Formats: sequence, C-alpha cells, structure tokens
Amino acid sequence: MTLARKSLTIGIASALALAGLGAVLAEGDGKSGGGSAVPIDASGSFEVSGVDVDVKGKDADAARYGGWRLAQRKGWEMLSRKLTGKPSTMSDSALDSLVTGIVVEKEQIGPTRYIARLSVLFDRNKAGGILGVSVAVNQSPPMLIVPLEYSGGAGLVFERETAWARAWNRFKSGGSTVDYVRVQGNGPDSMLLNAGQVLRRGRNWWRSVLDQYGAADVLIAEVQLRREYPGGPIIGIFSATHGPDRRKIADFALRVDNGDSLDTLMDAGVQRLDKAYQQALALGQLGTDRLLATRPPGAKAEEKPSDEATEAATPTPEPSVAAGTAISVQFDTPNVGSVNAGEAALRGIPGVRSAVTSSLALGGISVMRVSYDGQIASLHAQLEARGWSVQEGPGVLRIRRAGGGGGAQPAPTPQATEAPNGG
Repeated sequence: MTLARKSLTIGIASALALAGLGAVLAEGDGKSGGGSAVPIDASGSFEVSGVDVDVKGKDADAARYGGWRLAQRKGWEMLSRKLTGKPSTMSDSALDSLVTGIVVEKEQIGPTRYIARLSVLFDRNKAGGILGVSVAVNQSPPMLIVPLEYSGGAGLVFERETAWARAWNRFKSGGSTVDYVRVQGNGPDSMLLNAGQVLRRGRNWWRSVLDQYGAADVLIAEVQLRREYPGGPIIGIFSATHGPDRRKIADFALRVDNGDSLDTLMDAGVQRLDKAYQQALALGQLGTDRLLATRPPGAKAEEKPSDEATEAATPTPEPSVAAGTAISVQFDTPNVGSVNAGEAALRGIPGVRSAVTSSLALGGISVMRVSYDGQIASLHAQLEARGWSVQEGPGVLRIRRAGGGGGAQPAPTPQATEAPNGG
C-alpha cells in the first residue's frame, strides 16, 4: 500500500476524529516497503491520484485537516473533468459522503504546514450517479495473476514475500476490465505457484491448479531487478505473458534513482502491466486456451462377461447416490459476515449439497467449493433468479450482487521513469 514508503494504516475512528472524512488509508515514508498479504480495495472506487496540497494551519493537525479537505475538492474536480469533460464543485459535507478513502503517496508535516501528494477514492455508485456516467465494467473471465520476481538471479513467486507480490496486492483492481484472481501466498500457495510452475506447459497440471483458485486462465507478470550498487539506481525489466505457453503481451523497462524507491518502481510497473492486459483483452488476445477449458471425460467402467448363475445368486445392488458436480464460486468478501452470508445463500439453493469456502481473502475475492446436483448452467440460472450478477467460466462462477459493478478507475501517474534502451 505504498509508493516508495512503508505501509501505515490509520484506523477509521481516529481518522474520523482528525478529519471528519470517510475511511482513510494513510501511508508514510520508509525503505523496506510493506503491505498486507490480502489484496486491498477490490470495491472498484473511482481513484484520483497525484493531488498536490500545500496548506498552513494553526498547528500540524489543523494543517493536515485542511490539506485533506482541499484534496477532496481538487480530486472531485479532477474526476469530473476526466469523466465528463467539465469541472464540478460540491460542498465539503457532500464530499464527505462520497469519499471512501485517502491514500498518502508522500507527505511532509511541519508544526503549522502540511505538504503532500494524495490519492482520493470516491464511491463509484454515488459519484457515477451524480456525474451521470455509467459505472458498469464488463470484465474478463477470472484470471489467476502470478507475480514472478527475479532478483539476484533467483526467481520467486510465493516461496517468500517479495516486493512484487506486495505491489500486486496493493493494486486497486476494481476498475480494471481484467478480473484478477490474486493469491495471499500462504498455506499451499508456495507449493502450487512457484518459479518452477511457471515453466510448465502441461494443461492437465495447470487445469488442476486453476481449479484450486477458481480461475479460467493464468497471467504471469514478471519483473527482473537490476541494481547498479547497494542503495543505488534500480532498473526493472517488466513483461506480461498469458497462458501456460507464456504468450507475450508486453514488455518494457523502468528505472528509479535509489533503492528507497523500489515500491515506486513496482507500483508503476503494475499500472503499466494492467493497461497492457486491458488492451490485450479489448483486442481479443486473452481468450482461454481450449485445452484448459476442456475437462477430460471420466473413465468408463470396464464391462465384464456376465455369468447367469452368479447374477441369479447375487442381489442387484441399489444405485449409488451421485456425488454432485463440483463448482468453484468466486464471491466478494469485504468482511467475515459476507463469508457466512455467501455460504448461506448458496446452501439455500435447491440442489446444492454443500458450499464451503476453500480460499479466504477478507477484503478481496474468496473462492467457495460447491457440490451441486445438476449442471453449472442450472446453478447459473438459479443464482441470477435470486438477484445475483453471474459470470461463467469452465467449472467456475463469479457472482456479485446485482448493481455492484466496478467503476472506471483513473490510472495513477507513475513516479518511475522510463529506462533508456539497453539499460
């Protein structure tokens, strides 16, 4: 959750006491970078980044309060210009109800002065309604994103925590047209998704891995880090590939001048790769491999020669009860209550034998394993009849409450610079 800084979350209660704003995520400077293993802000809020403020006050708290107020007003005007081409103004009290968060990109706090660069998050549905713009986003089938980092010659995915994996979890993906399935990196993740796995091309193995995470296909986001000397400039060579065969989508290089700006480099790389994947999706280049989408038929039972005497002596067994179709269902889980509510909603559908969350991501997208007496299309229809918005992939359903689509998200301005060719 940083741009060249260590993650620092300010609780909602203290933020309300300080600024009277909505939920606030603030982040301070640091060297090591930080971040939660849980992907943040999957809600798809409108984001306006690069809002510069310079405010004076009677003390540090008053100056910071005034800075955040000013950021709300400037951010709203910037968002209005971007979406409608015209500026728009609102009162501070009205903006308080629209702002869902403020992200501190960098800040300097003095005794009576506050200088900062901020990002402002606006509720997508409320802001879209006021500005008269559509907030719906048609997304791709669920795509498993694998963040592969090469540093010092060693490739890492989830074998241990990396700055590249943290950057993808910081990325606010709700406004993207690509439906990313992001992994926390705990439990069996480091065994299923590692630097060796990305070299595999076998569809059977990849199909098994994708089914574990409720994804239809895989995207591999790679970065190679080159440091000129400890604490000095860092060059990141980024590439975006798709599928087990790693079909190249894009590649580029970015550079920062010192080691303290590693997170800046990573965040800028994530933004560029997301744009590349969205462009590829629009051009039809992210189609699911037909071999990944195909499930092999079950082995047929061997026929044995009948023996009339044996048949007469042996009672005919009763037919066994079918185990049901196994379906992965992805659903949004902003809190613990949403997990229980999602499971209860599925269990209440006729034909559902069981519904158990197999991959939990509070604040992101969890995966539920559902056993259903019927075809996936039938479950799809029943969910839509109960007010869910449903996307279907091979053995996978992605469900949202109707009307909960993400909004178009303005891309933050990267602070990293393009590396010269051959750098």
